[in-house]
Amino acid sequence: MEIDIKKTALVLIDLQRGIVSGDVGPNTSETVVGNAAKIADAMRRVYAPVVLVRVTFAADGGDRLSQRVDQPAATQLAPGWDEIVPVIGPRDGDIMVVKHQWGAFHDTGLDLQLRRRGIDTIILAGISTSIGVESTARAAYEHFYSIVLVEDAMADRVPEAHENSVQRIFPRLGRVRRTSDVLTLIGQHSASL
Repeated sequence: MEIDIKKTALVLIDLQRGIVSGDVGPNTSETVVGNAAKIADAMRRVYAPVVLVRVTFAADGGDRLSQRVDQPAATQLAPGWDEIVPVIGPRDGDIMVVKHQWGAFHDTGLDLQLRRRGIDTIILAGISTSIGVESTARAAYEHFYSIVLVEDAMADRVPEAHENSVQRIFPRLGRVRRTSDVLTLIGQHSASL
């Protein structure tokens, strides 16, 4: 697998206090955050964009999705739940994207941020695999981005849902790799800087 690092961005989904504090699998939150931090630091060293996506809502909740569903999302959120975990960032130069639904493309400006930087490839990771990450991956594919999905830098509240996304959905949207593979790819580019 080859990537042009000058046309590649890392997009991290919902690595924020209130989400990483929950029970997830098959990778632990600590593993996901640790692997995502390694990739983010490597991308910053080669001056490639790091995009930190977080979900948050207005204090009155008026901008939350509110359709009738069988399993509604929690409405009581602890103060600071939406802050990106410090080991991830933000750092100078990072791109911050705020979303109000599952996917990171709808009505956020993410596509504009990437296209104006000449990005055509996204390295994608975060929590939750089958919700925020998968929704973003599907939209990225529809926006004609090449996608590298980092399996061990993702987790889900339902481990079986993670496995379904990784084994059945993601191979149809992009290339599924591990953190070590991605770090090797980035390292090949850092040698030429």
